[in-house]
Amino acid sequence: MDATEPQRVADAVLKMGLKHVVITSVDRDDLADGGAEHFAAVVRAIRATAQGTTIEILTPDFLRKDGSEAVVIDAKPDVFNHNLETVPRLYLKIRPGARYFHSLRLLQSVKERDPEQFTKSGLMVGLGETKEEVMQVMDDMRSAGVDFITIGQYLQPTRKHAAIDRFVEPDEFKAYEAIARAKGFLMVSSSPLTRSSHHAGEDFAKLQAARRARSVQA
Repeated sequence: MDATEPQRVADAVLKMGLKHVVITSVDRDDLADGGAEHFAAVVRAIRATAQGTTIEILTPDFLRKDGSEAVVIDAKPDVFNHNLETVPRLYLKIRPGARYFHSLRLLQSVKERDPEQFTKSGLMVGLGETKEEVMQVMDDMRSAGVDFITIGQYLQPTRKHAAIDRFVEPDEFKAYEAIARAKGFLMVSSSPLTRSSHHAGEDFAKLQAARRARSVQA
């Protein structure tokens, strides 16, 4: 990977005057650390170059790359996002290269290493999951300390991908939102068009406000 790329990214962030950025990548399980150091280097470069910019990362799972998540956590992004994507029963079909409890453990490790760092994860619905399974994933996320959950409608990218099982009704998304808030998430985005990084900057401001409000209530 190009060692000069992190600084080029940081320079572009500064030039464009971005207030909030989302850094993501394809899976890099071919690398010894799964790409963790590159994520960390980009975060550090933005911190040094564009001090007023807040940073969200959307990472792969660094599967079988022990300690990789710690490298990224220690770079101190403002939001650490890793999507569970679907319920455990559907993993072999939808995420055959991933493991549900590995992804859950990754999210938990963020809070264990840096309790102040916001964590975020998302689900796609309409793949054949049940309401009870979605609620169990919510409970698993809360047990792992996840602050922000996103829930959106699955759309089939190509014919090679899994087919849509059904289109979830808007009222069901509203019900999921109410349930998630009752379970204690600081932030919930649940709608057919919700996507993990959509409106990320606005959502980060709301996330900060929600934490401050909860601290006052406590």
